[in-house]
Amino acid sequence: MREVDHNKSCCSVSRSTIRNNANIEKDGTNRTLSTKQKHRDDMVYLEGGNFLMGTEDPDANPFDQEGPVRDVTVRPFYVDKFAVTNRQFQEFISDTNYQTDADTFGWSFVFHLLLSDKTAEKVKQVPVQTPWWRVVEGATWNHPEGPDSSIEDRMDHPVVHVSWNDAKAYCEWAGKRLLLEEEWEYAARGGLVQQRYPWGNTLHPNGEHRCNIWQGEFPTKNTKEDGYLGTAPVHSFPANGYGLYNMSGNVWEWCENWFDKNKVSGKPTNRPKAMRGGSYLCHDSYCNRYRVAARSCNTPDSSSGNVGFRCAVSAE
Repeated sequence: MREVDHNKSCCSVSRSTIRNNANIEKDGTNRTLSTKQKHRDDMVYLEGGNFLMGTEDPDANPFDQEGPVRDVTVRPFYVDKFAVTNRQFQEFISDTNYQTDADTFGWSFVFHLLLSDKTAEKVKQVPVQTPWWRVVEGATWNHPEGPDSSIEDRMDHPVVHVSWNDAKAYCEWAGKRLLLEEEWEYAARGGLVQQRYPWGNTLHPNGEHRCNIWQGEFPTKNTKEDGYLGTAPVHSFPANGYGLYNMSGNVWEWCENWFDKNKVSGKPTNRPKAMRGGSYLCHDSYCNRYRVAARSCNTPDSSSGNVGFRCAVSAE
Protein backbone atom coordinates (compact mmCIF):
# COMPACT_ATOMS: atom_id res chain seq x y z
CA MET A 1 0.00 0.00 0.00
CA ARG A 2 1.27 3.45 -0.88
CA GLU A 3 2.30 5.54 2.11
CA VAL A 4 0.01 8.50 2.61
CA ASP A 5 1.68 11.91 2.73
CA HIS A 6 -0.96 14.52 3.39
CA ASN A 7 1.66 17.28 3.33
CA LYS A 8 1.61 17.06 -0.45
CA SER A 9 -1.08 18.73 -2.48
CA CYS A 10 -2.47 17.09 -5.59
CA CYS A 11 -4.79 19.99 -6.20
CA SER A 12 -2.62 23.07 -6.43
CA VAL A 13 0.06 24.00 -8.94
CA SER A 14 1.74 27.37 -9.37
CA ARG A 15 2.87 29.35 -12.39
CA SER A 16 6.23 29.67 -10.65
CA THR A 17 6.86 25.98 -11.46
CA ILE A 18 6.90 26.76 -15.17
CA ARG A 19 9.41 29.04 -16.85
CA ASN A 20 7.57 31.36 -19.19
CA ASN A 21 9.85 33.29 -21.52
CA ALA A 22 7.21 35.84 -22.46
CA ASN A 23 7.47 39.00 -20.40
CA ILE A 24 3.98 40.39 -20.82
CA GLU A 25 2.52 43.22 -18.80
CA LYS A 26 -1.22 43.66 -18.42
CA ASP A 27 -2.91 46.58 -20.09
CA GLY A 28 -3.99 48.84 -17.26
CA THR A 29 -7.25 49.59 -19.04
CA ASN A 30 -8.43 46.07 -18.20
CA ARG A 31 -8.50 47.06 -14.52
CA THR A 32 -10.99 49.86 -15.07
CA LEU A 33 -14.10 48.12 -13.84
CA SER A 34 -17.72 48.97 -13.45
CA THR A 35 -18.81 49.87 -9.92
CA LYS A 36 -22.35 48.72 -10.58
CA GLN A 37 -23.84 47.08 -7.49
CA LYS A 38 -24.99 43.52 -8.24
CA HIS A 39 -28.12 42.05 -6.68
CA ARG A 40 -27.84 39.80 -3.63
CA ASP A 41 -30.63 37.31 -4.28
CA ASP A 42 -28.20 34.42 -4.06
CA MET A 43 -26.48 35.58 -0.87
CA VAL A 44 -27.04 34.42 2.70
CA TYR A 45 -26.80 36.72 5.73
CA LEU A 46 -24.63 35.35 8.53
CA GLU A 47 -24.81 37.13 11.86
CA GLY A 48 -21.27 36.24 12.88
CA GLY A 49 -20.02 35.76 16.41
CA ASN A 50 -17.46 33.49 18.00
CA PHE A 51 -16.53 30.02 16.73
CA LEU A 52 -13.73 27.49 17.11
CA MET A 53 -11.48 27.75 14.07
CA GLY A 54 -8.84 25.24 13.00
CA THR A 55 -8.20 21.65 13.99
CA GLU A 56 -5.78 19.48 15.93
CA ASP A 57 -6.87 16.20 14.33
CA PRO A 58 -4.06 13.65 13.80
CA ASP A 59 -4.40 13.86 10.00
CA ALA A 60 -4.17 17.65 9.87
CA ASN A 61 -1.46 18.95 7.58
CA PRO A 62 1.16 20.43 9.95
CA PHE A 63 2.82 22.63 7.34
CA ASP A 64 -0.54 24.18 6.44
CA GLN A 65 -0.96 25.82 9.87
CA GLU A 66 -4.43 24.37 10.41
CA GLY A 67 -4.04 24.54 14.18
CA PRO A 68 -4.17 25.19 16.96
CA VAL A 69 -7.90 25.33 17.56
CA ARG A 70 -8.66 28.92 18.58
CA ASP A 71 -11.65 31.07 19.44
CA VAL A 72 -12.25 33.53 16.59
CA THR A 73 -14.76 36.35 16.26
CA VAL A 74 -16.43 37.05 12.90
CA ARG A 75 -18.45 40.18 12.14
CA PRO A 76 -21.82 39.91 10.32
CA PHE A 77 -21.55 39.46 6.55
CA TYR A 78 -23.33 38.21 3.45
CA VAL A 79 -21.92 35.29 1.47
CA ASP A 80 -22.79 33.78 -1.90
CA LYS A 81 -24.74 30.53 -1.71
CA PHE A 82 -22.75 29.27 -4.66
CA ALA A 83 -19.32 29.66 -6.20
CA VAL A 84 -19.27 32.19 -9.03
CA THR A 85 -20.50 30.46 -12.19
CA ASN A 86 -19.41 30.59 -15.81
CA ARG A 87 -22.62 32.49 -16.59
CA GLN A 88 -21.85 35.17 -14.01
CA PHE A 89 -18.23 35.49 -15.06
CA GLN A 90 -19.27 35.77 -18.70
CA GLU A 91 -21.45 38.75 -17.78
CA PHE A 92 -18.44 40.36 -16.10
CA ILE A 93 -16.23 39.77 -19.15
CA SER A 94 -18.90 41.10 -21.53
CA ASP A 95 -19.33 44.24 -19.44
CA THR A 96 -15.64 45.04 -18.95
CA ASN A 97 -13.59 43.28 -21.67
CA TYR A 98 -11.34 42.15 -18.83
CA GLN A 99 -8.38 39.91 -19.70
CA THR A 100 -7.66 37.15 -17.18
CA ASP A 101 -4.16 36.10 -16.18
CA ALA A 102 -4.62 32.90 -18.19
CA ASP A 103 -5.43 35.04 -21.25
CA THR A 104 -2.35 37.17 -20.69
CA PHE A 105 0.07 34.30 -20.09
CA GLY A 106 -1.51 32.34 -22.92
CA TRP A 107 -1.85 29.11 -20.93
CA SER A 108 -3.17 27.51 -17.76
CA PHE A 109 -2.98 24.16 -15.95
CA VAL A 110 -5.42 21.38 -16.90
CA PHE A 111 -5.75 17.94 -15.29
CA HIS A 112 -4.50 15.30 -17.73
CA LEU A 113 -7.61 13.08 -17.79
CA LEU A 114 -9.78 15.98 -18.94
CA LEU A 115 -7.85 16.66 -22.14
CA SER A 116 -8.91 15.56 -25.59
CA ASP A 117 -6.40 13.41 -27.45
CA LYS A 118 -5.81 16.26 -29.88
CA THR A 119 -4.95 18.74 -27.14
CA ALA A 120 -2.90 16.22 -25.17
CA GLU A 121 -0.64 15.65 -28.17
CA LYS A 122 0.22 19.36 -28.26
CA VAL A 123 1.31 19.62 -24.62
CA LYS A 124 4.99 20.50 -24.27
CA GLN A 125 5.38 21.20 -20.53
CA VAL A 126 4.51 19.13 -17.45
CA PRO A 127 5.27 20.17 -13.84
CA VAL A 128 7.82 17.74 -12.41
CA GLN A 129 6.36 17.57 -8.89
CA THR A 130 2.74 17.23 -10.05
CA PRO A 131 2.86 15.40 -13.41
CA TRP A 132 -0.92 14.97 -13.58
CA TRP A 133 -1.13 18.63 -14.56
CA ARG A 134 -0.52 19.80 -18.09
CA VAL A 135 0.48 23.27 -19.29
CA VAL A 136 -2.18 23.82 -21.95
CA GLU A 137 -1.90 26.75 -24.34
CA GLY A 138 -5.25 28.43 -24.83
CA ALA A 139 -6.80 27.04 -21.63
CA THR A 140 -8.93 29.83 -20.16
CA TRP A 141 -12.15 30.31 -18.20
CA ASN A 142 -14.28 29.84 -21.34
CA HIS A 143 -12.08 27.09 -22.82
CA PRO A 144 -11.42 25.03 -19.66
CA GLU A 145 -9.61 22.13 -21.37
CA GLY A 146 -8.01 24.13 -24.15
CA PRO A 147 -9.13 25.70 -27.45
CA ASP A 148 -11.23 22.69 -28.49
CA SER A 149 -13.41 22.89 -25.35
CA SER A 150 -16.18 25.28 -24.29
CA ILE A 151 -18.51 26.12 -21.44
CA GLU A 152 -21.72 26.04 -23.48
CA ASP A 153 -23.10 23.11 -21.50
CA ARG A 154 -21.48 24.22 -18.21
CA MET A 155 -22.92 27.67 -17.59
CA ASP A 156 -24.03 26.65 -14.08
CA HIS A 157 -20.63 25.16 -13.23
CA PRO A 158 -18.10 27.17 -11.21
CA VAL A 159 -15.80 29.32 -13.31
CA VAL A 160 -12.22 28.01 -13.28
CA HIS A 161 -8.85 29.18 -14.59
CA VAL A 162 -9.29 32.34 -12.55
CA SER A 163 -6.36 33.71 -10.57
CA TRP A 164 -6.65 35.60 -7.30
CA ASN A 165 -6.14 38.76 -9.35
CA ASP A 166 -9.07 37.81 -11.58
CA ALA A 167 -11.31 37.00 -8.62
CA LYS A 168 -10.55 40.40 -7.06
CA ALA A 169 -11.39 42.14 -10.33
CA TYR A 170 -14.74 40.37 -10.54
CA CYS A 171 -15.53 41.27 -6.93
CA GLU A 172 -14.80 44.95 -7.55
CA TRP A 173 -17.11 44.94 -10.57
CA ALA A 174 -19.85 43.16 -8.63
CA GLY A 175 -19.64 45.44 -5.59
CA LYS A 176 -18.50 42.53 -3.44
CA ARG A 177 -15.24 41.14 -2.03
CA LEU A 178 -13.45 37.88 -1.31
CA LEU A 179 -13.95 36.18 2.03
CA LEU A 180 -11.42 36.35 4.81
CA GLU A 181 -10.30 32.86 5.82
CA GLU A 182 -12.06 33.05 9.16
CA GLU A 183 -15.27 34.05 7.39
CA TRP A 184 -14.88 31.20 4.94
CA GLU A 185 -14.43 28.58 7.67
CA TYR A 186 -17.24 30.04 9.79
CA ALA A 187 -19.53 29.82 6.76
CA ALA A 188 -18.35 26.34 5.74
CA ARG A 189 -19.02 24.87 9.18
CA GLY A 190 -22.68 25.78 8.83
CA GLY A 191 -23.18 26.16 12.58
CA LEU A 192 -21.54 22.85 13.52
CA VAL A 193 -18.76 22.84 16.13
CA GLN A 194 -15.42 21.22 15.25
CA GLN A 195 -16.87 18.78 12.72
CA ARG A 196 -14.66 17.58 9.86
CA TYR A 197 -17.06 18.41 7.02
CA PRO A 198 -19.83 20.94 6.44
CA TRP A 199 -22.40 18.22 7.27
CA GLY A 200 -20.66 16.37 10.14
CA ASN A 201 -17.84 13.92 10.84
CA THR A 202 -18.75 11.15 8.38
CA LEU A 203 -17.64 11.55 4.78
CA HIS A 204 -20.49 9.45 3.35
CA PRO A 205 -23.42 9.58 5.79
CA ASN A 206 -25.77 6.67 5.05
CA GLY A 207 -23.61 5.92 2.01
CA GLU A 208 -24.50 9.27 0.39
CA HIS A 209 -21.96 11.42 -1.44
CA ARG A 210 -22.06 14.98 -0.13
CA CYS A 211 -19.28 16.54 -2.22
CA ASN A 212 -17.38 16.29 -5.48
CA ILE A 213 -13.98 14.74 -4.74
CA TRP A 214 -11.90 11.93 -6.23
CA GLN A 215 -12.89 8.27 -6.00
CA GLY A 216 -10.60 5.49 -7.17
CA GLU A 217 -6.82 5.55 -7.63
CA PHE A 218 -5.38 9.04 -7.85
CA PRO A 219 -4.32 10.29 -10.39
CA THR A 220 -5.00 7.59 -12.97
CA LYS A 221 -8.54 6.32 -12.41
CA ASN A 222 -11.61 8.11 -11.12
CA THR A 223 -14.59 5.80 -10.67
CA LYS A 224 -16.88 8.85 -10.59
CA GLU A 225 -19.06 7.37 -7.84
CA ASP A 226 -20.20 10.91 -7.01
CA GLY A 227 -21.12 11.44 -10.67
CA TYR A 228 -18.28 13.70 -11.79
CA LEU A 229 -14.77 13.57 -13.20
CA GLY A 230 -14.33 17.35 -13.35
CA THR A 231 -16.48 20.16 -11.97
CA ALA A 232 -20.12 19.76 -10.94
CA PRO A 233 -22.89 22.37 -11.16
CA VAL A 234 -22.68 24.78 -8.24
CA HIS A 235 -26.05 23.66 -6.85
CA SER A 236 -25.01 20.00 -6.68
CA PHE A 237 -25.21 18.07 -3.39
CA PRO A 238 -27.09 19.23 -0.27
CA ALA A 239 -26.38 22.64 1.23
CA ASN A 240 -24.86 22.96 4.70
CA GLY A 241 -26.66 24.33 7.73
CA TYR A 242 -26.34 27.90 6.48
CA GLY A 243 -27.71 27.11 3.03
CA LEU A 244 -24.31 27.19 1.30
CA TYR A 245 -23.39 24.75 -1.45
CA ASN A 246 -20.14 22.91 -2.20
CA MET A 247 -18.07 24.23 0.66
CA SER A 248 -16.12 20.96 0.34
CA GLY A 249 -14.79 19.73 -2.98
CA ASN A 250 -15.67 20.83 -6.52
CA VAL A 251 -13.27 23.80 -6.74
CA TRP A 252 -10.82 25.52 -4.47
CA GLU A 253 -11.99 29.00 -3.46
CA TRP A 254 -9.66 31.97 -3.24
CA CYS A 255 -9.68 33.96 0.02
CA GLU A 256 -8.48 37.50 0.67
CA ASN A 257 -5.65 36.57 3.04
CA TRP A 258 -1.99 35.88 2.47
CA PHE A 259 -1.43 32.21 3.32
CA ASP A 260 1.21 32.87 5.98
CA LYS A 261 0.91 36.23 7.68
CA ASN A 262 4.34 35.70 9.25
CA LYS A 263 6.01 35.52 5.84
CA VAL A 264 4.95 38.55 3.85
CA SER A 265 8.34 39.63 2.51
CA GLY A 266 9.29 39.49 -1.14
CA LYS A 267 7.39 40.47 -4.24
CA PRO A 268 3.58 40.14 -3.93
CA THR A 269 3.47 37.98 -7.07
CA ASN A 270 5.64 35.38 -5.31
CA ARG A 271 3.76 35.32 -1.99
CA PRO A 272 0.89 32.84 -1.85
CA LYS A 273 -2.75 33.66 -1.20
CA ALA A 274 -4.95 31.29 0.81
CA MET A 275 -7.42 28.90 -0.79
CA ARG A 276 -10.05 26.83 0.98
CA GLY A 277 -12.42 23.92 0.39
CA GLY A 278 -10.53 21.40 -1.73
CA SER A 279 -11.54 20.32 -5.22
CA TYR A 280 -12.66 17.45 -7.42
CA LEU A 281 -9.05 16.20 -7.33
CA CYS A 282 -8.80 15.74 -3.56
CA HIS A 283 -8.40 12.14 -2.39
CA ASP A 284 -7.60 10.82 1.09
CA SER A 285 -4.64 8.82 -0.22
CA TYR A 286 -2.81 11.97 -1.21
CA CYS A 287 -4.51 15.26 -0.31
CA ASN A 288 -7.28 15.30 2.29
CA ARG A 289 -7.88 19.03 2.06
CA TYR A 290 -11.65 18.75 1.60
CA ARG A 291 -12.01 19.08 5.39
CA VAL A 292 -13.39 22.45 6.56
CA ALA A 293 -10.24 23.27 8.54
CA ALA A 294 -7.89 22.43 5.67
CA ARG A 295 -5.93 25.10 3.83
CA SER A 296 -3.88 25.48 0.69
CA CYS A 297 -2.39 28.36 -1.26
CA ASN A 298 -1.09 29.62 -4.56
CA THR A 299 0.49 32.72 -6.03
CA PRO A 300 -1.94 35.50 -7.02
CA ASP A 301 -1.31 35.09 -10.75
CA SER A 302 -1.73 31.28 -10.84
CA SER A 303 -4.74 29.54 -12.34
CA SER A 304 -5.87 25.99 -13.01
CA GLY A 305 -8.93 23.97 -13.91
CA ASN A 306 -9.93 23.36 -10.28
CA VAL A 307 -9.77 26.83 -8.71
CA GLY A 308 -12.67 29.27 -8.46
CA PHE A 309 -14.14 31.60 -5.82
CA ARG A 310 -17.25 32.94 -4.13
CA CYS A 311 -17.98 36.44 -2.87
CA ALA A 312 -18.97 38.22 0.32
CA VAL A 313 -20.31 41.61 1.38
CA SER A 314 -19.79 43.19 4.79
CA ALA A 315 -23.05 43.75 6.66
CA GLU A 316 -22.19 47.22 7.88
